[in-house]
Amino acid sequence: MCCSGFLKIMMFIFNGGIFLAGAGILGVGVWVKVDSGSLLVLLDNVEGTSEFSQLVNVAYVLIGVGAVRLVIGFLGCCGAVRESRCMLLTFFSIVLIIFLIEVAGAVVLLVFQDVAEQLLDHVEDQVKTSIKDNYGSNEKFTSIWNATMEEFKCCGYKNYTDFDGSAFNNQLGGDLYPVTCCKETIGVCNTDEMIEGCFNKLLQLIEENAGIIGAVALGIAALEVAAMVVSMVLFKNIGEKA
Repeated sequence: MCCSGFLKIMMFIFNGGIFLAGAGILGVGVWVKVDSGSLLVLLDNVEGTSEFSQLVNVAYVLIGVGAVRLVIGFLGCCGAVRESRCMLLTFFSIVLIIFLIEVAGAVVLLVFQDVAEQLLDHVEDQVKTSIKDNYGSNEKFTSIWNATMEEFKCCGYKNYTDFDGSAFNNQLGGDLYPVTCCKETIGVCNTDEMIEGCFNKLLQLIEENAGIIGAVALGIAALEVAAMVVSMVLFKNIGEKA
């Protein structure tokens, strides 16, 4: 009886962690979905960026996984409280499937992290052409790029020369660059006072977030394995009592 009570407590702890993780993943998914519009605008006039466009679908995956985690966290707690073998077996089956999907997702994440620099290099010419054609003439495109450069403290894709020939740059005979490109935001700065491009910032963001996501996924996977073990022990004990 004491062992059964302890197992129930452990189920609450593990499933509470899974439930909270699900809520967090769901929130991240919604955030990515809302902010994906900015990425799409930046890539809207760029050819050959299907790889990045597909990444927007990650938001839907995160929302789905988060919602399922909320359900299984609740299901695991109910199964332990009600001592329902059916609920515990259902819980075990769903968690096992999600665990296998996570392993496959981790492999994809590691692969993308390795090829991220290649993908960013691949679209360099298209992004530069898009900036030249749209920055200063397309208000929506210009505002999105300004917000991106302000957020990441960067200038253009690789550097300030990406703006050469753009409508904005031509306003003062080729001497005008976005104020966010200047180290000191006072007046019009010269080319010796420019900050670095957004390429390295984006690459750093991808690498750092991939590491964080990997660490969080590893912790959640450990919780899932522990919850599966406890659920099967409870399943066996309930069967013996019946």
